[in-house]
This record gives sequence, structure tokens and C-alpha cells, in this order.
Amino acid sequence: MSRAPRARARSATSVRPLKIVVTGPFAAGKTTLIETVSEVAIVATERDVSEHAAETGKQQTTVAMDFGQLTFGEDCSLVLFGTPGQRRFEMMWEILAEGMIGFILLVHAADSRSLDEAAHIFEQFKQYADVPYVVGVTHLDLVDSAEETVLEIVRERLDLPPEIGVVGCDPRRREDVKSLMLTILYEVGRRVEARVVAG
Repeated sequence: MSRAPRARARSATSVRPLKIVVTGPFAAGKTTLIETVSEVAIVATERDVSEHAAETGKQQTTVAMDFGQLTFGEDCSLVLFGTPGQRRFEMMWEILAEGMIGFILLVHAADSRSLDEAAHIFEQFKQYADVPYVVGVTHLDLVDSAEETVLEIVRERLDLPPEIGVVGCDPRRREDVKSLMLTILYEVGRRVEARVVAG
């Protein structure tokens, strides 16, 4: 289903779009994140959730993909693909990962099952492609622990090296989402530069 656009996307006919995948467990905030920054009406493929999934309070889930678009300046256009969060739609993960330059992994801080599911998704995506990534931890307002404590728990569970970003993110806040996107673009540029230097 299409949703109302927040702003008219500028023409990007001369700009090659770069593909970012937004992935993570059910109810982590993937659709909301894309909706927050997309400059075009997002394409969402949502269906009613199962009785078990409804325990989270979420009424719908993505079954194929979400799609949005975002531009930075005059020479950078991002296309954003959101994956389904449930394992029964896992076949879509690899399809959507093809051609990505990086991915964002979201984790629901207030759902005890979310981190285990995120670890599974993370391992899958590392097998799909060797690309930069960043981890965004959502729903921090629903937990009693300090943000730094929660972020460190996520880092340890995913066994992330210190240079990988693990940041708190409210997917409803445009500045939080843009920060994640800029982190990915920075890491992509850094990796390209390293390859050039290495010859």
C-alpha cells in the first residue's frame, strides 16, 4: 500500500541510486524508519500479523518489502529497502540484499526476543555480502536501563568489533534516521578509499 509522501523527491535522473537495506526483527521499526525519511510515497507490503505476533501490539507486518528514497545534496540518491522481520519470509532477505552497499540492523530494546532474532538476521546478512553496516537500537524509551547499558548488551550479543556503530535510534525522528544513513555512507566511502590505497 502506498502512503502519503512527506516531500517531493528532487529529480535524480543523472544520479545513480545507492541501495541501503533496512533489516531487523519483527516490530523493530523498519517500516517507520523508511517512512520517516522517504521523499516519495513508500511502497509497503503489509498484512495482518499472526495471533502470536499480535502480542507485541503491532497489527501488521511486512511480508515482502518496504521501499523508499532519500537524496543527500545533488549527487547522492539512496534507495531504501526494508525486509520482512519474520523468519517465514526469510527467502526475501537474500533477494533484497542483492546489490546493497550497506545495511542497517534494527533491534527492539524492549523485546527480549528481538536481540536473539537480530543475531540470526545479522549472521545471514554477513553471508550475503561484505558491506558496511550499522546497528540501531529502537524503543529505548520503553526500558528502565540506561541507554549506554542497553547498547553495550547489544554489542556484546552480536559480537561486534569496536569500530562498528551501535546507536540509539527513534525511527520516528528524521534526524536519528539521517544519522544512520550518513554513518553508512561514511563507512562506504572509507572502505572505497582503503581499497584505492591498497591498489
